[in-house]
Amino acid sequence: MNTASAPAAGSGAPPDSGRSQDVETIGLVGLAHGTSHFFHLLLPPLFPLLAAEHGFSYAELGLLVTVFFVISGVGQALAGFVVDRVGAWPVLMGAMGSFALAAVAAAGAQDYAGFMLAAALAGVGNAPFHPADFSILNQRVSPSRLGHAFSVHGISGNLGWAAAPLVIAGVAAATGSWRWSMLVCALWACAVAALLWWRSAALRPKPPSVVRSAPTGTPAAPQQTAPASALDFLRLPSVWVCFSFFFWSTCSLAAVQSFLGPAMGRLYEEPLGWLALMITGYMVASAVGMVMGGFVVKSSPRLERNIALAMGMSAALLVLAGSGWLPALLSGLLVALAGLGTGLAGPSRDMLIRKAAPPGATGRVYGTVYSGLDVGFAVAAPVFGWLLDHGGSSSLFVGAALALCLGVASATWVGKRLHQAPPLATGSAS
Repeated sequence: MNTASAPAAGSGAPPDSGRSQDVETIGLVGLAHGTSHFFHLLLPPLFPLLAAEHGFSYAELGLLVTVFFVISGVGQALAGFVVDRVGAWPVLMGAMGSFALAAVAAAGAQDYAGFMLAAALAGVGNAPFHPADFSILNQRVSPSRLGHAFSVHGISGNLGWAAAPLVIAGVAAATGSWRWSMLVCALWACAVAALLWWRSAALRPKPPSVVRSAPTGTPAAPQQTAPASALDFLRLPSVWVCFSFFFWSTCSLAAVQSFLGPAMGRLYEEPLGWLALMITGYMVASAVGMVMGGFVVKSSPRLERNIALAMGMSAALLVLAGSGWLPALLSGLLVALAGLGTGLAGPSRDMLIRKAAPPGATGRVYGTVYSGLDVGFAVAAPVFGWLLDHGGSSSLFVGAALALCLGVASATWVGKRLHQAPPLATGSAS
């Protein structure tokens, strides 16, 4: 007990130094995460322009998304092992470099193969973010602030998604060429990399002597038995059900993120600018939901119940918005409210995964579980693109809602298992 408090007492640091250090770490991780989500949408905002300029079908454009997320998903599972071995900060620096190269490749692309290369490079850059981010947050942030740290992490991702269509379309409109927007994206990745380099001390693990103890009443850290081998965590059923949760919820997100604009355009014949604004509204509302979700985690310990209520509401709103029965403006508002629901579920989701992770395997668990996000995007994008090619605008919304409901079922299974039994140990998972 004395070793934990001695450094603070003798260092002469101000009483709020722990808080300021947490804020800096959370802010830097959030900026990096927001950048990774921005690069999820490096190409999708250009889909209408690329379809007109090159004659690509929406199924072909959806395949670009698949390439991004297949590479990201495989890389994410592997990146968890790298993060646990060498640390998160150097991995993040390499990821930012890959993003910059992806944007440059897109700016110079002249055919489908060029856009494939850009998607692949962006996928490599995206791969390490979740295992790296959550390793940093779990290692450096006080347990009492972890719920809000996860909330900010989710918010930043949604803000990255919200910013991408506006920045890319805005620069393209201002310059008369979408290629300039790609170069702006490359410069942004370089600027973020420079900041992470400058403030690297806030992203590296703390020495054991300064790791703070969790105050009474804060969320407890995972208590699973440490894995006997690097792959023992794969025997935990909860890890794979959490993976399935990400898969299904991301299938829904893929429909909204990549094809909501074209689908709503066919239903209501609104201009492209209005449709891009509606997608941004969904992402901004989801970010607001993330803020609220951070408080929900602290007040409601039944994480699976929080997820079920929020995502069930979102599913119902998506079906109603895509029915074609309502005016375009009201449908757009319902889509935004659906984003609020998915955002509310975010912090509860991340805390649920934390409870399922054995100590010493944080990077590996988050890497494996979050690869479900990449697999969901990879599978769903061409499927929903095919639906649009064959006139299934309303069925796109129904499919997105159904995927959310399947995600709720996965989260409910994990939550009930954690409540019914003592914390899972890897040694008993056979």
